[in-house]
Order: sequence, then C-alpha cells, then structure tokens
Amino acid sequence: MTKTEIVEAAFRVWGRNFYQKTSLSQLAEELKVSKPALYRHFEKKQALNAAMNKRFFDDFSAFVRTDFEKALQDPSADEGISTIVQCIADFYARNVYDLLFSLMNIYNRNLDSHAMSEHFNSRGTNIRALEIVIEKKYDIKPVILHLIFATLTFYVSCFHKANDSFSKTPAEEEIKKIKSFIYEIVRGGLGFNAEKIRGLDFVKLENMVEGIMRTDKPEPLLKAIAEAVAETGPWETSMDMVAKRMGISKSSLYGHFKNKKDMLYRLFSSEFERIIDFARQGIKMSSGTAEQLYLGIFSIAVYMRSRPEILIAIDWIRTRKLDLGKPEKKDYISKIFKDIKFEGLPNIDEKTNKHVFHWIIFLITNILTRPFMTTNVKKAQITSDKVQNDDIRVLYKFITLGLGGFTR
Repeated sequence: MTKTEIVEAAFRVWGRNFYQKTSLSQLAEELKVSKPALYRHFEKKQALNAAMNKRFFDDFSAFVRTDFEKALQDPSADEGISTIVQCIADFYARNVYDLLFSLMNIYNRNLDSHAMSEHFNSRGTNIRALEIVIEKKYDIKPVILHLIFATLTFYVSCFHKANDSFSKTPAEEEIKKIKSFIYEIVRGGLGFNAEKIRGLDFVKLENMVEGIMRTDKPEPLLKAIAEAVAETGPWETSMDMVAKRMGISKSSLYGHFKNKKDMLYRLFSSEFERIIDFARQGIKMSSGTAEQLYLGIFSIAVYMRSRPEILIAIDWIRTRKLDLGKPEKKDYISKIFKDIKFEGLPNIDEKTNKHVFHWIIFLITNILTRPFMTTNVKKAQITSDKVQNDDIRVLYKFITLGLGGFTR
C-alpha cells in the first residue's frame, strides 16, 4: 500500500459520503488494512488532507493549463470562453470525486480564493484566465463569474447523477454533450429576447413583490427546527436540540413527528410549499413571460431573505446529500414556474426542463449565500440584508440571456 493508493481511496470513500464524515476507519475498511497501517504513511489526518489538496491541484492544473493558455491567446473572446468553460466541464465530468472534493472545500471555506490562487500559480496555471477572457467583450462583475461556476457545477452534478458515475465511467459522447450544453447555457442563458429583458422596469416589479410580502409568522415548532439545522447542519441536528429550543420534552416532539427524518422532511416540505405560494403570488401579477420570471425569482429571494435560518438550512442541502427517505413524492420546484413558457426552450424535453427549474433555484440560493457561509443565524441576517437587488437583476439577466446580457 502506497501513499498514492491511500489518497485515491480517500477521494472515493469520503466522496461517496459527500464528506459528511471523514472517518479513517472507513478509509481503512476500503483499503482492507488496519488504522495503524494508515498511520505509518500519515500520522495525522491533516497530513492526509494536505496530500489530497496537492493531488487535486496537481491534476486539475495539468488538465486545464494548455487550454487556459490557448484561450488567453485567442483573439475571439467567445472562443476563449468556450475553450475554458468546456475544459473545466470536461475535467469534472471525467472526475466525479474531484468535483465533490472541490465543492466541499470551497463551500466549507477550507480554501479561500487567495489560497487557491497560490496553489494554481505555483503550478503555472492562471486561474484568472476566464475573467481575463470575458473582459475582452463583456461587462464583467464578480457575481457573473460566481454564476458561471455555479452553473457549471450544477449541470455536471446532474450529469453524474444521471450517469451513475460512482459505479461506471461516463461515455465520451455523453461528456461531449454536457460540455456543449453548459457552454450554450453560459453563452445565451434560456434564450430570451434581449430587448424585452433590457426593457423591464425592475424597480416597479420589485415594489410589486415587496407590497405583497406576507406578514404571517412561521409555525414556532418548524422555526425552531430550522434554527437548529442552520446552527449545526441536518446531520447533527437532534430532536433533543429542538425540544430544548422549544422548552418542551423530547417525548412531546413525538406527538408531532415519527422520528428525526420525519421532522426534517416536514420542515423542508413545509418551507417549499410556502416558497411556492409566495412566488406564485408574484408570478400572477403579470401576464408577460419575462416579467413573470423576474417576479418569481425576486419573490423567492425576498422570502429567503426574510427567513435567514431557512436560507442556511437550504444551503446545507444544496451542497450535501441529504436522504430523507421516500415519502410522498412532490416536485416542488417545478410547481413554481409551471405556468411560465420559457421562450428559448421550445424543443427541450421534460427532464431537461425540470433541471432548468432546479438550476434557477440553485442560482438564487447561491446568490443569497454568496457573501457568507455561516451557521450564525444573526450574522446571516445582517449579511444577507446587504445583498442588493442589483445582484438579483444580474442573476436574472444571466438566466435569461447568459453572457449575452452583459455585452459591452
């Protein structure tokens, strides 16, 4: 058994568990060795984490370096963007465990942007290549880069789920398709009419939504569950914690929920129903597709801003696998936009259409949680209130027009 074999096994074991628990016992079981055998190569867990970081940056840099350099030299901004976006998508489509490793490190803030830049620079890779190329033609804002990478990771994650990448290697033709699809989404969004989007009165639409903001309070019990999840994450949240927050006995909770899984399911299903209700109130205030979509998006943003504990709880499940069993199956997200006809997607199949709905919600949550990743709900309230409506407008333009909405 070599250090390389241990590192590769760590990617597999912890990746399959979405890094919820990084147990050395699980790693030893995967390798069919004892824990002391692991310690002969890595005395501390931190040393293994450092080796995993090195392997990831070595492999990623080696894979993208040539294409990044080619894109920087290409006189066409769009060709350069295509080269970089498809290159990154290609790497993650071929390496599901690297995708999970990078996501967990980025979302958990184990690696900040400065540390990542240093890692890439030391390997001769200009991580700012995409930003530099985009600036040749488009009015770039930091949030746009964030949306591009969020889009890329979302659709590659859907790709791996559809292809069961944990058990088999994706086919080359499928990799080619997902690379192309991601670039087309980044380039043109949902293909809306640019004149219609630029002609929207965003302030008027935002005031309409603010005017119907619901004043009813969430059920105290569900609010206590949400606060517990926001503080510790759904895996560590216990019924004891919720009972203490409510000032009741744990046995009293069993009068409301069968078990912890039922408790969490009720929380998320209830909140998604409330989000749907509020968003659809906004959507019904217009008959125009472009306005309807913005009203729906802005309504969701307003609701989530008003409930920071729910925003953080949803962010947990956005970046982690959360199994709540197979209760009543409802496609909550599709209900939100079911009456909106996406102009640029006339021939798209139902499955891809659902992915689009989920992509929109994923981006909204990304935008609202972008300035922070904290389990401190009070801090989250302060920070999320600072997210200006301009960010939501940029998000909307990106969804409807892609980079085409930001041409200089």
